[in-house]
Amino acid sequence: MTTRAVVRGVGHYLPDRIVPNAEFEKTIDTSDEWIRSRSGIERRHFAAEGQTTSDLATRAARAALEDGGLEVADIDAIIVATSTADLTFPSVATMVQAALGMTRGFAFDVQAVCAGFVFALANANALILSGQATRVLVIGAETFSRLMDWTDRSTCVLFGDGAGALVLEAAEGTGTTADRGILSTDLHSDGRHKDILYVDGGTSTGEVGHLRMQGKEVFRHAVEKLAETAHVALDKIGLSGEDVDWIVPHQANIRIIEGTAKRMQVPMDRVVVTVQDHGNTSAASIPLALSVGKARGQIKQGDLVVTEAIGGGLAWGSVVLRW
Repeated sequence: MTTRAVVRGVGHYLPDRIVPNAEFEKTIDTSDEWIRSRSGIERRHFAAEGQTTSDLATRAARAALEDGGLEVADIDAIIVATSTADLTFPSVATMVQAALGMTRGFAFDVQAVCAGFVFALANANALILSGQATRVLVIGAETFSRLMDWTDRSTCVLFGDGAGALVLEAAEGTGTTADRGILSTDLHSDGRHKDILYVDGGTSTGEVGHLRMQGKEVFRHAVEKLAETAHVALDKIGLSGEDVDWIVPHQANIRIIEGTAKRMQVPMDRVVVTVQDHGNTSAASIPLALSVGKARGQIKQGDLVVTEAIGGGLAWGSVVLRW
């Protein structure tokens, strides 16, 4: 028998404030048509004043626990993927741990920007396979609206806030690709590309800073690297794009999503797309899309799902799992 990390529950949370594209027309030189045509985004959610990343993460965590029929006491570890922590330290994960009333186990953050949730899933999988945890709450949560330069029309219209979560638990499998759970992972980074996507603040400047991006360069790397990592993850287990029921990609830009699906030879009707409603929520985008995809009735038990993401670093990777 083989141990697998199986999805037990999934959930998400979006802030109440919905910001349509038209709202940006009042302050910068842009339009709803311009934003839609270049990104596919129609609206996004922004956190309320005083609403923190840990607040969003905690709400998503509770939704995932409820979906899985679990209590906080059932969880051994919490991993939060985020680039917008409430504070430099402690971690958002320990704040979620406290908010949930969890007094056992351990909690930590993963920072790989938009690829963060894929990295967090891989870490949670390793904890379960090594026997260090039986159930891990994996969360992606962001308040990227706090990092925007509201005079930069090329970036400020792209991002939103939100959180998604899922619970992975140990289960016995047969060791074949018919097993439920995580079947393979593939992670990469290349620090030489730091300057094409970064925030110009931190301990080196003493300021929070704003997001800076070279859009064309990010696009070029994204389509190439996302398709490649997905193929590698599938190759590891002897599968191909033809075997995939759903691609659940990082929701950054509809053109990147379409380009990646084309390279993987997977039709768009087998891709979960939420970018139009959420914008780019960085590490939260994949768990948000997984939760929404399940709620829509798209993702069903037994489906083969590929998730892939790329973010600042550059950092990128993919996870293949059977729902």
